[in-house]
Amino acid sequence: QVQIVESGGGLVQPGGSLRLSCAASGIPFNIYGAGWYRQGPGKQRELVAGITSGGSTNYADSVKGRFTISRDNAKNMVWLQMNSLKPEDTAVYYCNAHSPLIATRNYWGQGTQVTVSS
Repeated sequence: QVQIVESGGGLVQPGGSLRLSCAASGIPFNIYGAGWYRQGPGKQRELVAGITSGGSTNYADSVKGRFTISRDNAKNMVWLQMNSLKPEDTAVYYCNAHSPLIATRNYWGQGTQVTVSS
C-alpha cells in the first residue's frame, strides 16, 4: 500500500521559517521524482518545488532563494525548508511522488496547512 505522509505545517509569523517533511512508503522511492505543491484559498494547486531521483531541483519563481527542497532516498524522505515566509505563502502544502516512466503512478499526501500571519 502506498502512503505519502506530510508533517511540519503550522502557524508562523512573516519572516519566519518552517520545515515540511514527507515520508513515502510502498513505492521504489529512490527512482521516483518528488515535489511539493500548494493550494491557497481560492487558488489552483501549483508546483512549489520539484526534485528528481538524482537530486536535480526546480522551483517556482515566487519561492526561489527562500525555499529549498531536499531528499534522502535511503530514508524515503523529502523535505521543504521554507525561509523568509510571506503571508502569500499561506496554503495547504502537498507532497507528491511520481514514477518517471508510468504516468498513472502518481501519488499525493493528504496535505499540511501552512499559515503565515502576524
